[in-house]
Amino acid sequence: MSEQIDKNEQLQKDIQHDLNTTIMAMAQDPGNAQNYHTLAKLYAMDNKFDKVISVYESLLNIHPDDGQALLNLGSIYYFDKEYKKALKYYNKAMEVEPENYLVYYNLGNTYAEMKNFAKALHYYNRAIDFYSLNPEIYNAIALLYHDYEDYIESKAYYEKALSLDPDNLTSHVDLGNIYFKLFDYQNALKHYLRVYELNPENKTVIICIANTYSLIKDKENAYKFFDISLSLPGDNYKTYICYAISKSDFKDNEGALELYKKAIEENPNQMNAYILVGNMYSNFKDYDSALEYYNKALSLSPEDASIHVLIANTYYMNNEIEKSLQSYRYAVNLVPENDEYKLVYIQLLEDYIAELRSGEELENA
Repeated sequence: MSEQIDKNEQLQKDIQHDLNTTIMAMAQDPGNAQNYHTLAKLYAMDNKFDKVISVYESLLNIHPDDGQALLNLGSIYYFDKEYKKALKYYNKAMEVEPENYLVYYNLGNTYAEMKNFAKALHYYNRAIDFYSLNPEIYNAIALLYHDYEDYIESKAYYEKALSLDPDNLTSHVDLGNIYFKLFDYQNALKHYLRVYELNPENKTVIICIANTYSLIKDKENAYKFFDISLSLPGDNYKTYICYAISKSDFKDNEGALELYKKAIEENPNQMNAYILVGNMYSNFKDYDSALEYYNKALSLSPEDASIHVLIANTYYMNNEIEKSLQSYRYAVNLVPENDEYKLVYIQLLEDYIAELRSGEELENA
């Protein structure tokens, strides 16, 4: 820890030294664009992006056609999700450097984030016009089609990217995800396993491999890859959850419960594990335990109507109708636009009233 602190302190000293040197150089030669770029880079290394913006704007006052400054300003605003400002600078960069593929690629990315499919695709295709051998452009188009659930087109572009770069991790992962969504688990595995070969410490992909083996009922390999994931550094919450679901699918309910509870220990402020444990206890007809875990989830998200519905259903199955009605009513008040909750609540209320009346008639008979 102390070594890391020493390294950080030395890095800060080095940045400050270089900043002072660059500022002095700018004072001696205020028209030198490279000094502005150096200063902006140093501020970026120090995460002072407001100063980066100020430096680039000052540079553009002197050299309004500096394409790199325009691109970098656009990218800063893009990552800040200020897309209109990003477009302003990217469009200026396009005027200055009309054959720079990066300008069109960044315009495509921005319109993709703005959910403007037509313009995003237009600018990605313009990027291809100037650099047809860049696999990342094809990956971007593939992701665009993926987001619009056009998996056939998406696959074609990922495959094009792989034809240019057979070891492109993004293409393999995303193609695996597409095949997974299409229930083609063998092809999904092919791409996930290729990523694992190239990067055996990619925890996310290892979980995908384990999940896929679980779905094709290959218990041995599923467990093997879940254990590999757990052996790697990093947050294990998702691994415990997925491993527990797999254990449950293989009818090892005790093992599943143990893993869900490990997930809770790993991250007690995430509600998913509490809900999943509650669901398991509900399936065992252990309604008191189910309610205990649903209420723990509710304490983390008290305005989540779906948890109130789970609690209502549990009370109903335990024949505690009044408490069930109370929880349903709370859910309906939270999301009055949800017709499904309303219909269930109304039907339950009508049945409850009819039963009360029937009891009164028997007493009076």
